[in-house]
Amino acid sequence: MPTYEYACSKCGHQFEQFQSMRDEPLRKCPKCKKLALKRLIGGGAGLIFKGSGFYITDYKNKGMASAAAAESKGPAAKPAETAAKPAPKVATPSPK
Repeated sequence: MPTYEYACSKCGHQFEQFQSMRDEPLRKCPKCKKLALKRLIGGGAGLIFKGSGFYITDYKNKGMASAAAAESKGPAAKPAETAAKPAPKVATPSPK
């Protein structure tokens, strides 16, 4: 639910109200009690992410998540037989 900004054209009181998009705009000022409220047009806050968020490593099923976790641990998590081996030596032609 969004937060709307209101301003009273009679007393100048400004405030924010957290309400559903389906709710009618407020009309009565809580300070002077007159029907002079106007909903202000704001730029909006955009998206606000709270918590851990969503990352490319987040998957729908847990099997993919565990595979991604193992992959992200890097070379230290690889068994010895799959560790990087030195590149084979390439024979260079001898000069004639």
